[in-house]
Amino acid sequence: MKQLIIKGGRVIDPACNYDRAADVLLKDSLVEKIEPGLEAPADAVIIEAEGLIVTPGLIDIHVHLRDPGQEYKEDIHSGTRAAAAGGFTALAAMANTDPVGDDPAMIGYIRKKAAGAAARVYPLGALTKGLAGKEMAELGRMKFAGAAGFSDDGKPVMNGMLMRNALHYASGIGAVVIAHEEDLHLAAGGMMHEGTVSSILGLRGIPSVAEEAMISRDLMILKITGGRLHIAHVSTAGSVDLLRRAKAEGLNVTAEVTPHHLLLTDRLVKNSGYNTSTKVNPPLRTEHDRQALWKGLLDGTIDAIASDHAPHHTDDKDVEYDFAPCGIAGLETTLPLMLDELASGRIKGFTLPLLLEKLSSAPARILDLPGGSLKQGSPADVTVIDPERQFIIEPDKWYSKSRNTPFAGKRVKGAPVFTVVGGEITMKEGVVTERTAQG
Repeated sequence: MKQLIIKGGRVIDPACNYDRAADVLLKDSLVEKIEPGLEAPADAVIIEAEGLIVTPGLIDIHVHLRDPGQEYKEDIHSGTRAAAAGGFTALAAMANTDPVGDDPAMIGYIRKKAAGAAARVYPLGALTKGLAGKEMAELGRMKFAGAAGFSDDGKPVMNGMLMRNALHYASGIGAVVIAHEEDLHLAAGGMMHEGTVSSILGLRGIPSVAEEAMISRDLMILKITGGRLHIAHVSTAGSVDLLRRAKAEGLNVTAEVTPHHLLLTDRLVKNSGYNTSTKVNPPLRTEHDRQALWKGLLDGTIDAIASDHAPHHTDDKDVEYDFAPCGIAGLETTLPLMLDELASGRIKGFTLPLLLEKLSSAPARILDLPGGSLKQGSPADVTVIDPERQFIIEPDKWYSKSRNTPFAGKRVKGAPVFTVVGGEITMKEGVVTERTAQG
């Protein structure tokens, strides 16, 4: 019988609207009890959490693990260790691997390789075979094999009829479709946001309408198919407006935003001297867009925060801006960056319970995942946070194989100090270990 008790922390469970000083008892891989003043069982592991925040284990629903096929960038072992270091107890892995995760065998491979890892891995299946956008993948068989949802992330589904069929079929099997919204014809050849800065720099831009047109199309399709649609990495003010209206109409749509779109703008491309770590897809947008994203996050239009962890080898990024791949490695920075922004007080209405909701209960709800709550009987997945801890982001010390981040050297306030998965400590004070069981 495994028992672990976390004593004296401020327990915040957004799913249960619980926020008070209490002890959390974990037993046999499940949450046993939350009460103030619990007596520690004689054989229990004890975490002293006075002055710390205790929350349901954080879940990142948008991660690229590059495994199989590009393990030199990241793999399941390094990616789950990076997740635990960043305070995440679980992640959803995108299917744009090599080979593509478009069949039950690939779903099984990921689940088997991730068993007992430092964080749980929920594989997402490809929406179309080979991510080619021509033929729907075997969604039903992949869901039966354990796929948590379906996405061609990294590529949009340009064929509207195919998206219609996919949404209709996914609705029938109770699965969510995750959409990378980008009109490839409007975005063709773009390197950054199309606007004043791109004109000054002489870089071909990606207009906001490339994202907004596809969101508009898919929301109209959703009206006739039903089911659930999740919009990945929202980046524009127009997209937020479209989502807000869709939710007001009662459409079953959810959305996520990344820390880099909340914190950075296209001006950083210029101010950083073309640092390729600023090259992401969708691109960093304007200050107007950034403010609209925050408003959408605060009013519930945007449901979750996700890292869109997109690791790349240093050699891949150390090239001319035109030729660099898009992406930021974010598993180990997402929580600290958001805690730091919270501590700054710059965003009125941005509270700790709201932040933790966007990183725990909301992701669990979107993908129908276990966890995201500390109610009795829930998985014993817990993140313990020190809101006062200050440190400098140093990518060379990461567990991730990749170092591509525009936040290197930034001093932040707030950090995870314990990650607990299935009742086992997988990260303590920055040091990550594997689990001994698969519960």
